[in-house]
Amino acid sequence: MKISASIYSDKSRSLKDVVDDLVQHQVNLLHVDCNDDPSVFNDIKEIRSFCDLPIDLHLITSSPEKYFDLLRETPVDYLTIQHESLNHDKFHGFKIPNDLLCKKGIAITTETPIEIFESYLDYDFILIMATVPGQSGGLFDRDNFYKIRKFRKKYPSKSIHVDGGVNGEVSFILRNLGVSCSVSGSYLFTSPSVGHALFNLQSRNLGSTYTVSDFMIPIEECPVITSNESSLKTTLQTIENGNLGFCLILNNDQKLDGLISSADIRKSLLNNLSDLKNLSVDKMINFNPLTVFDHNTVIDLLKIIKSAKFPVMYLPVVDKDFKAKGIVNFVHLIKGEV
Repeated sequence: MKISASIYSDKSRSLKDVVDDLVQHQVNLLHVDCNDDPSVFNDIKEIRSFCDLPIDLHLITSSPEKYFDLLRETPVDYLTIQHESLNHDKFHGFKIPNDLLCKKGIAITTETPIEIFESYLDYDFILIMATVPGQSGGLFDRDNFYKIRKFRKKYPSKSIHVDGGVNGEVSFILRNLGVSCSVSGSYLFTSPSVGHALFNLQSRNLGSTYTVSDFMIPIEECPVITSNESSLKTTLQTIENGNLGFCLILNNDQKLDGLISSADIRKSLLNNLSDLKNLSVDKMINFNPLTVFDHNTVIDLLKIIKSAKFPVMYLPVVDKDFKAKGIVNFVHLIKGEV
């Protein structure tokens, strides 16, 4: 996950000192907020005179078109337009000219449904504002974990950026959810140093505010079969339809009986090639999978992963009565964080 550093979050130093510090600590992007203020482009020109890091411009205005000539004169690498600020009678589904050769994104607040992206399908990414806009250092709204999962499922080819309330713990969850870029401002500059903050955003040494239930894939969205219907055909079809590489096996009380993955099936088939007719699904099921409770914290989750003697790709989530509640999928972390 890339880190886009919000340059205006440090008002105690000169622009050059701030940017030099960020460059030294190898941030990925420089985030520039433009609240309908053309003078921001003077700062972008100054940055371009001594730094070639990508510029990530967030344009908050009802009339983005008045900035197009400035953008042609002073190009940026990422351009995000704030959806709620647009004049919707005139600009619903606002089009950015093709000659602006930057990655294009639309920003939305927590209250705005992700379905508005249907009007921006030619854009490259969405920026989810996860705190109250303009509130520096605000707490990440956990409702956005669901929005991120929902957006990734609905628009798998589009990237997700997040701005607001991202600390070390939230960063881990966002990386796990496949977020491409996190904007960080006050967290970077109120830490003992920029380097210290970046280490926390990119490491797994973190505190805990959120529980597994905040960001798991809920059971309603998981591939599931019951113990009494676990034929090989049904199991394979459920895994294929679920598109996660596994399915959960539940009993009639919705308690977790086990888990079966595509890898489990392949292994069983290879080990029983001479007697496939007598091979049953029961012999492929892992009846004692590693699990995590829905009330466990992120730290608890990491302890479970570290205690495993094998790579963990997914963890079934259960409640205190061992009823299945969902799954935590680590595919984005394993792939190197999209």
